[in-house]
Amino acid sequence: MSKKQRLSFTVEQRRDYAKLMVEEGYTYKQVMDISGAGQTAVSRWKKQYIDEIHGKTPQGTQAMTAEQQEIQRLKKELWRAKRDNEILKKAAAIFVRKD
Repeated sequence: MSKKQRLSFTVEQRRDYAKLMVEEGYTYKQVMDISGAGQTAVSRWKKQYIDEIHGKTPQGTQAMTAEQQEIQRLKKELWRAKRDNEILKKAAAIFVRKD
C-alpha cells in the first residue's frame, strides 16, 4: 500500500477553486474531483475566501484576494519600518553616550 502523494496548490489555484464554489455554485465534491484535493483543504479554501471578501485578513497563511494580499504586504512593510526605527534609536543612543 503506497502513501498518497501530497498535492501542492498555488494561491491563485486555491482562489480559483474557492471562487467556483462561492460564485459559481460548485459543490465540494465537484471541486475535489476537478482539483484532486481533499475535503478538508477545499473547505478551508472556501472559508478563507469568504472571510477575505468580507474584509478579514488571514493570519499565518498567504491571502487569496488582491486586496488582502496588499494589506499583508503593507503590514509587513510597516513591521519592518518599525523594527528599523527601533534599531536606529538604539544605535543613536549608543553614539550619544560615547560623547
